[in-house]
Amino acid sequence: MFSFLQKIGKSLMFPIATLPAAALLLRFGQDDMLGIPFLSAAGAGIIDNLAIIFAIGIAFGLAHDSNGGAALAGAIAYLVLTSAIVTINDSINMGVFAGILSGIVGGLLYNKFYDVKFPAWLAFFGGRRFVPIITAAAMTVLAGLFGYAWPPIQGIIDGAGDWILNAGMFGVGAYGFLNRLLLPTGLHHVINTIVWFDFGTFTDANGEVVRGEINRFLKGDPTAGPFLSGFFPIMMFGLPAACLAIYATAKKERKAIVGGMLFSIAFTSFLTGITEPIEFSFMFLSPVLYIVHAMLTGVSMMVAYALDIHHGFGFSAGAIDYVLNFGLAQNPLMLLVMGAGTGAIYFGIFYFLIIKLDLKTPGREDEDMENGNADTGNTGNDIRAYHTIEALGGSSNITAVDYCTTRLRLTVKDADKVSEKDLKRHGAMGLMKINKTNVQVVIGTAVEFLADAMQKRLANGNPAPESLEVPVEETTAAPELVKELRMGDFEMPIDGEIIELSQVPDKVFAKAMMGPGFGIIPSGGTLHSPVDGRVVTLFPSKHAIGIETDTGIEILIHVGLDTVKLNGEGFEALVEQGQLVQRGDALLKLDLAYLEANAPSAVTPIIFTNLAGQELEMLKKGKQNQGTDSILKIQ
Repeated sequence: MFSFLQKIGKSLMFPIATLPAAALLLRFGQDDMLGIPFLSAAGAGIIDNLAIIFAIGIAFGLAHDSNGGAALAGAIAYLVLTSAIVTINDSINMGVFAGILSGIVGGLLYNKFYDVKFPAWLAFFGGRRFVPIITAAAMTVLAGLFGYAWPPIQGIIDGAGDWILNAGMFGVGAYGFLNRLLLPTGLHHVINTIVWFDFGTFTDANGEVVRGEINRFLKGDPTAGPFLSGFFPIMMFGLPAACLAIYATAKKERKAIVGGMLFSIAFTSFLTGITEPIEFSFMFLSPVLYIVHAMLTGVSMMVAYALDIHHGFGFSAGAIDYVLNFGLAQNPLMLLVMGAGTGAIYFGIFYFLIIKLDLKTPGREDEDMENGNADTGNTGNDIRAYHTIEALGGSSNITAVDYCTTRLRLTVKDADKVSEKDLKRHGAMGLMKINKTNVQVVIGTAVEFLADAMQKRLANGNPAPESLEVPVEETTAAPELVKELRMGDFEMPIDGEIIELSQVPDKVFAKAMMGPGFGIIPSGGTLHSPVDGRVVTLFPSKHAIGIETDTGIEILIHVGLDTVKLNGEGFEALVEQGQLVQRGDALLKLDLAYLEANAPSAVTPIIFTNLAGQELEMLKKGKQNQGTDSILKIQ
């Protein structure tokens, strides 16, 4: 659930990104600025349709492949829901909740049915074309349910909103504290959406009912702003002062290095209200500072409320929004007075806590933490990094270095300059050229150390080490890869039901003669790779595929039983033998109806064929969606 909410929070950034444009147009069109109704109407076109924009944006963000078909499904879900529900009760107003619900349903149904297949006479309606159809049907049912279930829910939400809106300083303070506290998880977007776009109502001059703190403020509601005003002193003054405290407490020899970075992110916060670069610079290094920051945000919100300050923003509480919306605000100059005091408090508290608790903020890290294994001498990682860079075409050919569990993920200028032979000579297990500028090199579980050494070398132009030989103490045979799979390293390869291996209707598999594993009763039409690895076997009949993980575990996926006799009918291979694959990559297309009709069973055994002494532990059973992780682990 936490992961799912994070995905929704991330998806909310798509529609929220439209707000700056809407705020600018709406504000510049007002009579006290340019007085151009055309501009105001253009901005209102976004503000007044946020619910359907949320439906489209969330569905698009939840789609596994970010396909526009999911966005269409979200829009259809919203239109069906809002049109049908009012025929049951015309007083229902779900606001942005209708958009959020529609986006979630549209995105989930897209992921479920995007590759569904039908008989030839219905084939036109298969795949992505089926998603809007099933979405309309699902939302019709939900509209019927919510037509009766939503009025009491709406009453609770309105009551909670009224309580928070009327709870005075405690209400705005609690919101400010939670807003910052939830930032690391991404869940702050969820509560922001509710407060900004749903709580409170206002009837504008045209008789239109407007909901939400931001919308009401921009439309001229004199009561709007308390849930926005207190952010200005924090973002324009408090966090920049925190940067000053971090700089002042940095080690003398490190000030020049961190000073430029701190000035840049402080100015960004002041001007635009974008604070994440500052907050992420200390929230994990020094959590105590982040908790203090969240508390101070709540206090700032309470003080602004007590001073009867009403100011708002369309994007964030920076200087741009402060000036832009100055004419709509009440007591806006008091925010500058608050800002001066907030800046002094932030600097004093941060400076004291950093010194008193010896917090490792930027510029105060211990030497070993700063340098890691950066001693560019004759260490094995350093020498291997040198050779790897050269095999990739030299430092001038490398644009960016990243890595995952076992692979280097690189952006290069020309993939043709990369030498697979030289990479393997210096320890790489494989190379995959994604396109002309992106390559992946399979290294194994030591990839993190190699990537760190490469990044440090690239920063200096990759000078040749004193010796090109690995030190004697490190010249040992490469240890055998530990055959281990962590919970997140294995994903469900296909929609279906997990069963115990003993339930597979084949004695060879059921008695684990080929190795331990489990079975799947498939319900999906595409088999995906459950792991990062290489396709080592693809049977000519396409009924089975063997994958070796980057850490040496061999996995056999046998689709159905006795399906070798089908001679490839019902299967479409999407990969080739020897190809490197990642978790989630499509391997086989299945005609499940054909397999069920022509094979003894469609049950698919997943067998680990070379485990010796390692223990396989199943963590989930029953019906699971493709891509679900934490299915099992091997130790």
